[in-house]
Amino acid sequence: MSYDTIIRNGRWFDGTGAPSAVRNLGIRDGRVVAVSTDDLDATDCPQVIDATGKWVLPGMLDIHTHYDVEVLNGPALAESLRHGVTTVMLGSCSLSTVHVDATDAGDIFGRVEAIPREHVIGAVEQHKTWSNCEEYIEALESRPLGPNVAAFIGHSDMRAAVMGLDRATRKDVRPTKGEQAQMERWLAEALKAGFVGMSSQQLLFDKLDGDVCRSRTLPSTYAKPRELRRLKSLLRRAGRVLQSGPDIQNPLNLGSQLAQSLGIVRNPLKTSLLSAADVKSNPYSIHALGPAARLVNKLGGNFRWQHLPVPFEVYADGIDLVVFEEFGAGAAALHMRDEVERNELMRDEAYRRRFRKEYESKLGIRVWQRDFFDAEIVACPDASVVGKSFGEVGRDRGGLHPVDAFLDLVLDHGRALRWRTTISNHRPDVLRKLAHDTGIQMGFSDAGAHLRNMTFYNMGLRFLRHVHDAEKTGRPFMTIEHAVHRITGELADWYRIDAGHLRIGDRADVVVVDPAHLDDSLDRYAESEVDQYGGLSRMVNRNDDTVTAVLVSGRAVFLDGQLTDLVGNRRTGRFLRAAHKAPALSRQEGELASVS
Repeated sequence: MSYDTIIRNGRWFDGTGAPSAVRNLGIRDGRVVAVSTDDLDATDCPQVIDATGKWVLPGMLDIHTHYDVEVLNGPALAESLRHGVTTVMLGSCSLSTVHVDATDAGDIFGRVEAIPREHVIGAVEQHKTWSNCEEYIEALESRPLGPNVAAFIGHSDMRAAVMGLDRATRKDVRPTKGEQAQMERWLAEALKAGFVGMSSQQLLFDKLDGDVCRSRTLPSTYAKPRELRRLKSLLRRAGRVLQSGPDIQNPLNLGSQLAQSLGIVRNPLKTSLLSAADVKSNPYSIHALGPAARLVNKLGGNFRWQHLPVPFEVYADGIDLVVFEEFGAGAAALHMRDEVERNELMRDEAYRRRFRKEYESKLGIRVWQRDFFDAEIVACPDASVVGKSFGEVGRDRGGLHPVDAFLDLVLDHGRALRWRTTISNHRPDVLRKLAHDTGIQMGFSDAGAHLRNMTFYNMGLRFLRHVHDAEKTGRPFMTIEHAVHRITGELADWYRIDAGHLRIGDRADVVVVDPAHLDDSLDRYAESEVDQYGGLSRMVNRNDDTVTAVLVSGRAVFLDGQLTDLVGNRRTGRFLRAAHKAPALSRQEGELASVS
C-alpha cells in the first residue's frame, strides 16, 4: 500500500474528544486511510512529515467570518490556513453576496464590516456570474479555494435584493406577498443546495454605507415578526441553523430569540446568537448567558451562544471603530465621510457636550465600556502621548475631560492616532468557565472584516494555549482532547458539515501543532498588506513556529512556516454542503480550479 503523505509519531486527536495517542497516519487520495501504532511503509511516498513531539489535529473550524468578499478576489484565504483553520463559514450576520448587486453589497458590507466599499463593489462586479445558490457554489469551486467553505444565506442579502435597498430599510414598508414568497423560495433553494442555514441580524448599531441609505441599519433589522416566522419555519423543517445577533438594548428581543429555539409542538429551531460574553460594560451579564442557554436546551430547544474564547481586544485609527455606532454622538461622526465636515463637527462645543453626556450615561446596555482611561494610545505623531490612555492625556493637559482629550487628538492627527482597548473576555477565570459551557460555541472571529480593528485568526491556537498552560501548571480545567473537540468535531457535528474529524475514512484536513510554541508569540502584533484591497494594511497574527504543517484534502498548504505553492494557484478546499458527505477533492478538480 502506498501513501501520498505519511505523518509520523504525532500525538493524534480524532476530534471526537476520545483519548489521544501517538500514531502514524497514512493519507491517500485526500483521505485518511491508516491510523497505526506501527511504522507505515514510506516506499514511493512523496511526503513524510515527522510529527514527533507534536500534536496532529483535525483542521479547525471558523464558524463566524466575513470572507464573502475576499473569497472572490483572494480565495486562498491564507490568513486562516496558516493558523490551522481548514474550514470557514461565510454569510454571517445577515450578510452574503448571493443575491444583492454590487452597489448594494458595497453599501451593506462597507461600513458594517469595515471593508473598503469600493473594493466590495469591484469584487462583486468583476466576479458575479451566479443568480442562485447552486451557481454561487459552482463559482466558488471554480476558484483556487484554500480552505473548505460552508455558508449561511444572509437575510439582509435576500431582503435587499427582492425589495431594493431603499424599501428594505424603511420602517413603514413591508415586503409584498410576492416579495415574501420570493425570499422563502430563495431560502428553500439555499437549504436544498446545502447551506447550513440563514443568518439574520437585529443588532441596531450596524449601519449602512453609501449615499442613499447611509446610516440606516441592516435590512434584516426592519423585518416584522411574521416575515421572520415564515423564514424560520423553513429552517425548523429542514433542521438547519438560524445565526443572529440580538438587539441587546431590547430585553424582549433577546428573550424571544432564546424562546424561539424551543420546539414543544414543532421542531426546535437550531439557534446560534452572537455574544460578547464577559463584557466589561456589564460584568454580571455573564451569569445569565450560560444558565439561559442550558434552560432552553433542557426544555427541548437547541440553542448556542457564539463566543470568542480569547480577550476581545480592538484597535482603532482615530474615531473609526464600530463601537462608536452604538450611541448617537459616535454614530453622527461616523455618518460623515468627508473629513473636513467630520472635523468641524468634532470642534463644535454643542457636539462635544452631547458626546460627554452620552459617554458618562450609565443607562442602557452597551458593548463598549466607554472608559477612555481604559484605552491605550499605541501610535501617534506626538510621541509624548504613546503608551498613555486618553484619560491620562486629559489629566496631563490641565484636567481636560477624557472625551475632549480624545477628540483633540483625533483632530490633530486623524487616522495616524492608533489606540486599543479590550471590551470583553478579559478575565481568565471566566474564560475557563465558559470553555466548559455546553450552551456556548467557540467562534466569532470576524475573519475577513474589521481589517484594521481586530485579529482573531489564531483564536483556536490561543484557546489551546490557555488549556495547555493550565495543564502544565498542574491546574487543568479541561483536557486537551476536550479542547480540540470544541474547536473541531463539536462544531462540525452541530452545523452538520463533513469536517472536524480525523479518523480512517475522513477527509484529510489536518493541522500539526508544536505545543512547545503555544507561547507568547500567539499574541504578537503584525500587519500585512491585502493586495485585493488596494494594499490596505490589515492586522494579522504571526505564529509560524506553532503550526508546522496544514493539509487540506490531503494536500499541504502550509509547511515549516511557509505557504506552499498550491496556495492561491490550485484549489484545495471545496464547498461543504450541510448534511452531505463531502467527497475528497481529486487532483484533477484542483488542477481545473487554478489561477489563469
